[in-house]
Amino acid sequence: MMIVRIDHVVLTVASIEATCAFYSRVLGMEVVTFAEGRKALSFGAQKFNLHEVGREFDPKAHRPTAGSADFCLITETPLDDVVAHLAAQNVVIEDGPVERTGAAGPIRSVYFRDPDGNLVEVATDAVPA
Repeated sequence: MMIVRIDHVVLTVASIEATCAFYSRVLGMEVVTFAEGRKALSFGAQKFNLHEVGREFDPKAHRPTAGSADFCLITETPLDDVVAHLAAQNVVIEDGPVERTGAAGPIRSVYFRDPDGNLVEVATDAVPA
């Protein structure tokens, strides 16, 4: 077997409404409705399906918990513009810009938290020196 991409990841959240508002406003994700009213956040060819704590869709994670995710999203937007946008949205940057190693090589990243406390890393491909 050879895995070629991620289709979706499930985020367990305290409030689907607050999560949709944050990710659409701050990260430009599209809120989509599917399968009998469920919500997801779509970006590129991927999405985050959303489960609300206590109302998870089966099957689910063994211990679904809001705020337990830590993930990195790649953007083509220059990182200085990302920093300025986050500031304009009153999002506190916890770390960065910093150099990191991503799945395909060097990246430059900033870290912040969503309404549930999930650690969100937004990065650009690092430009070779």
